[in-house]
Order: sequence, then C-alpha cells, then structure tokens
Amino acid sequence: MNRSRAKQWKKNSVEWGGVEMGAAAAMVLLHASLALGAQPPAATGPGTPAPSTAANQQTTAAPEAPAPAATTPAQAPPTLAQQMLQQQQQTITSPQPFYVPLPHSHKPFSPYLPSTAPPLNLNNSPLLDNLIRDGKLYISLHDAIALAIENNLDLAYFRYNFPIAQMDLARTKAGGQANGVNTNIVQSTQGGFGAGTSSGGGSSSGLAAAGAGGIVTSALGAGAPVPSFDPYLTFQGLVDHTVRQEENIFQYGTPVLMNNTIEGLGSFSQSFPLGTNLYIAYSGQRVASNSPYNVINPTLNTQFEAEITQPLLAGFGLASNERYIHIAKRNMEITNLAFKAQVIATVTQIEDYYWDLVGAYEDEQIKERSLDFAKQTLADDQKQLQLNAIPAMQVMKDESAVATSEGDLTVSRANLRLYELQLKNALTRSDDPLIDEMPVIPLDLKGAADANASKLVDDLIAEAEKNRPEVGIYEQQAEIQRANLKGVNSELLPTLNMYGFYAGAGIAGPKNPYCDLSPAECATTLPTGFPGMLENTFDYSAPEYQVGMTLQINLRNRVVKADQFRAVLQYRQSQITSEEQQKNILFDVRNSQFALQQAQARVQAAQQARDLAQRTFDITKQEQQLGAKSSYDTLSAENDLAVAESALDAAQTNYEKAKVDIDRATGETLERMGVSIDDAKSGVVTHAP
Repeated sequence: MNRSRAKQWKKNSVEWGGVEMGAAAAMVLLHASLALGAQPPAATGPGTPAPSTAANQQTTAAPEAPAPAATTPAQAPPTLAQQMLQQQQQTITSPQPFYVPLPHSHKPFSPYLPSTAPPLNLNNSPLLDNLIRDGKLYISLHDAIALAIENNLDLAYFRYNFPIAQMDLARTKAGGQANGVNTNIVQSTQGGFGAGTSSGGGSSSGLAAAGAGGIVTSALGAGAPVPSFDPYLTFQGLVDHTVRQEENIFQYGTPVLMNNTIEGLGSFSQSFPLGTNLYIAYSGQRVASNSPYNVINPTLNTQFEAEITQPLLAGFGLASNERYIHIAKRNMEITNLAFKAQVIATVTQIEDYYWDLVGAYEDEQIKERSLDFAKQTLADDQKQLQLNAIPAMQVMKDESAVATSEGDLTVSRANLRLYELQLKNALTRSDDPLIDEMPVIPLDLKGAADANASKLVDDLIAEAEKNRPEVGIYEQQAEIQRANLKGVNSELLPTLNMYGFYAGAGIAGPKNPYCDLSPAECATTLPTGFPGMLENTFDYSAPEYQVGMTLQINLRNRVVKADQFRAVLQYRQSQITSEEQQKNILFDVRNSQFALQQAQARVQAAQQARDLAQRTFDITKQEQQLGAKSSYDTLSAENDLAVAESALDAAQTNYEKAKVDIDRATGETLERMGVSIDDAKSGVVTHAP
C-alpha cells in the first residue's frame, strides 16, 4: 500500500471514529490474500447467499428433506433417498400387468360370438402414493422412469399394438389380407418427445415412412388372389309346391300337374397354401307328383360330387399364397422394435422433464436467496437511514432491488410450477387434483457420469447401428419389399388350372299305385327307400368323372405389369430410405456428441464465472464491513452472483439433457437407465431402473 493511500485511509479513520488501524490491517490482509490467490472463506452472516448448486449437490442432502429419525451417535442418519427407498420396499404393491386374452376357444359357438377386451385400468400405480411424504412428492430420476413405465399413457396406448399384431397374423393364416399395425411413435399425448434445446440432433427414427407397420396402400401385398384357408360349410333347403296347367294331357297324363318338392343341398370347400382347392357337395330331392305316368311316386334322388383344383402357374406355391402371413410375421417383429423405440422416446422425454424440473427447482432457490439478501439489505439500510448515516436514495435503490428480486422469484416459481405439472402429467394415468397441487421435490440433483462423453465418434456410430431399433425396423421392411416381388411376379403368369371331378347319383322311391302305363312299364327294380338310394349314390353304379385343364391368358396384362413394375420401384425407394436412415444415424450421433461437448464447455465456463462472482461478492461484503464499499455495491455483487448461479444452473441442466440425448442417439438409453423391456411390455416394474 502506497503512502498517499495510507494517508487517505488515516483521514477516513478519523471521520469514522478512530478505527483506522483495524481497517488498515484488515485491508492489508485482504489484498495479501488476493495477491496470493487465496480463496476467501464463505460468509455465514445474515443475508449471505448459500454455496453454489454444485456445492449443495456434494455437501448437503436433498432440498426440503424432512428431519431423519433419531439415530445413535455411531450411525449416520439415512439420507432422504434411502428413507424413500426403504418405504417403497415396505409398502409397494405391484399393479396388475397388462394382459389381453386373445379370442380363442374350442366351444362350437365361440367363433360366432363377439369378443371384448378387459376394461381400461386408469388408476395410478401404488408406487406414486409411496413417494408422497408430508404433502410433497419426493422423486428421483429412477422413480420417475419407473412411474412412466407403469402409468404413462403413450406406453399404455402402444401396448395394444401387440394383440393387434397377433390378430393380424391370425387373420392372414385364414387367407385374409394383412391390415398392418400402426407403429408410429406417439409424440403428442403427454407432452411429446423432443431433444433439449442444446441437445443437438432430434429423433431420426424415420417411422413415418413405414406406414401401417410396413404396409402402405400401394402395390405392396399385390399378387394372385389368396383364397380363404378356413373351411366353409354351406346348407340350403327348400319346400316347393307347384301347380301348372298342361296344354297337352298326353305329356304327363293329367290336365293340371301338381308337384310337391323337398330339396336339400350341403357343400364343403377349403383351400390350402399350395393353391389347392377342394369342393364337395351333396344334394337330395323328394318330388311327389299327380302324374299317372310316373313309375315311382314320390321320387327320391341324390347326387354327390367332389372336385379338386390345382393352379400350376399363377397362384401356385407357398410364396404366393402365404405372402400375407409373412408380412404379418414381419409386422410383429416391427411392432417389437417400434415398442422399444417408443420406450426410448418416453424415457428420454421423462429424463428431459426431470432435469428441467431440477433446473427450475434450483433456480427458484437462487431467486429466494437473492430476495432474502435484498430484503435484509433494505432492512439494514432503513435502520441506517433513521440514524441519518446514509442518503434516502440508497433506500430507494434497495426497494427497487427488492421489487426486481420479487418479480424474478415470481417468474421462477411459475416456471417451476409448469415443469412440475409437465412431469406429473407424464407420470400419471388419470388426473388427480391433489397430485396436481402437490409440490415435487427432486432427489437427484446431478446425473451420473456418461461413458459416451469420452468415446470416439466411430465407436458411438457402431453402437448406434447395433442398438437403435430403427435399424432393425428398416431391415424388416426391406425383407417385406423383397418378398413382395415374388408374389407380384407370380401374378404375371397366365392362369393354368388342373382339376379332377367325380360325381355319383342315386334314385329311389315306392311304386306309384296310380301308374297308368302298361304292367311292364309300371314295373321297377329301383330301391324304395333312402338306404338304397344312398347305396346307389356311392356304389359306383352311376358314376361321372372328369379330368381337365383350363388356361386363361391376358393378352396385354397391363394392370399386373404396372403393379409389378411399381413394386420394383418401391423396392428401390426402400433401399434409398434405408441408406438415408444410415446417414441420419451418422448425423444424429455426431450432432449429439458436438452438443454434449459444447454443453460440457458451457458448464465449465459457467462454473468459473460463478466462482469469480462468489469471490467478488465475498470481497465486496468484507469491504462493506470495513467501510470501503456501500451496501449498494454489495447488493450489485450479490445480484451478479445470482445471475452467475442461474447461468450455471441452466448450463448444468442443458448438460444433463445433452447426456440424455447422446444416449438416445446411440440407442443406449434403456441399458444405461436399467430399464427392462419386459417390464415396459407388462406395465409393471419388477426390476428397479
């Protein structure tokens, strides 16, 4: 310290009441500590801001934690997270897993009765109640993920795609066309999915190109008509009474011919995957007439016929007739992969919401400390004003600072309220007013280290190509397109069918007592009843058999040719889409890694700025106590510290969300968070994340 400055300090010491020696000594020590780079000790007096967010995470328990139960001096009291975990283990009851019984029964009338699914369970899982203490919801990141698995409506909606896919397969096994499964990722029912503002690349799942589970309304699935593989029984019966005037009495022997006819017809048909079709029919007839020329009356006759048809060109083979079955099986694989993508999207969304909540929660604490300090400064200056030690303008500046801090705190609390509602909305099935109004206390204030931060980009890309479900989805879609070409090519061929036909007939009836013919003509050797008629039908006494071929050629074949060539073009498009998917993955991984590196650098810069602001505040506070600075200078330094702490809090939040996004980009979200895909399918967490 130079001589002129020492004189100035001496002059001031006289004005301040003879305390120059103590102040000078304190200033010497203060500047010496700055010269040596020593960190000033944290102030603990009234109105002094609390340590930084990072310090709180390392040295204090979760915010607003209830006082732990009394323990012996030799034991450390359990943390709030440990208390909550113990409470969950003691009281948690598992909800019912998701299960939809498929309509299948051997009862004869079951296929003709409507089926229904179990009613929805819209009650929140018991885990939510186990996280509530003293009217507040204490939740960790893993708790949030577990609640999402059990309660999130996006996942609950997607689970119904599994029985839908199974029913689609059952439909195709009967020869029906595959309707497909809507495997698009749900993005809007509970807040949507998207990367954080600094997280880099967004989702590149590309599922919108998949249509309904890989099936689009186009040439996909085209080919020769697929017959029904279900057997069909057909019955027809009739009773007919006919009265007809005859113009020639010699034709029937009566001027008015009356016939009473009873007829029945039954048929059976079934097709098989090779294209083979079997048709069997049996008909019977009883005709009673008043004609005297009939030798037997009533007349009983039956006919049996069986026909087998086999396509030889178009419509032949398993590839053509089971193509819908293959599509449905591929769609089931796509459904499984798409569900994994939905779980990744939901977990990523929950993680983003959680870190937004943590950031808003700590920002509110920063704003509260800033307001408390401004109020304390105002109270101290008001006392000084009463002693006429400071001008009134200083108090007005303090009041302005209090008003500004109150406005900042109001905005911060509104943001916290928004993020609380956003998270609770994503973690509950039904709206509960009590839950809506309940404060949320995050237990995890800082995420674990992410191994992806130190990996090479080539390793990250390799992980993404192995783990991301979109890769498997596009592989399944390529197989569907490739198999579709075979079905369309079969339809190009002419229709050539070979068939074999056999029929047998039988006739019987009692002798007509009113026969008006000669005795020789009225004589008959036909059986008189049904047994003899049936025997004649099947004893090869009146057979008919036929073997033949039918050939049908479309001389221009333009419709089928257009479908076939369109299928080839769509296959090329699918190859382009697959290549585009690979490029998107490369871009997404690189972009996420860049975003992670930038977010990490911002955290380091914000931490340094916060430490500098803390040191500046401590120095200014000490200088104020020594009389070298005014309370307004200290208030300004505290405001700068609050701004720096808020910036650090925002940078830390973006860094956590960047770690979340790179896990999504590499497809490692579920593995890193310990999420079981089986638990996600059942909707019941049996393995804690």
